[in-house]
Amino acid sequence: MAEYKVIIKPSASKELDALGTRQDRHRIVQRIRALAGDPRPYGSQKLSGAEKYRVRCGIFRIVYLIYDGARTVEIIKVGHRRDVYR
Repeated sequence: MAEYKVIIKPSASKELDALGTRQDRHRIVQRIRALAGDPRPYGSQKLSGAEKYRVRCGIFRIVYLIYDGARTVEIIKVGHRRDVYR
């Protein structure tokens, strides 16, 4: 299976920089890197009403889009579970 290219929106990058502790950010970055190999891992869910997916990482969520034709994954939002869907 070919690798996907991961693109992080500037707004998602700012959200990632502002998150929790350094360990939390490191864990989230590892999870984002893993999306390059498998954009639909076990535990990911398609969000209703949109072509968005989300993956859990502890109390944080990563919301992203998958473009199969271009083989890219675009990270659009990273945040705490209470705030990420707003």
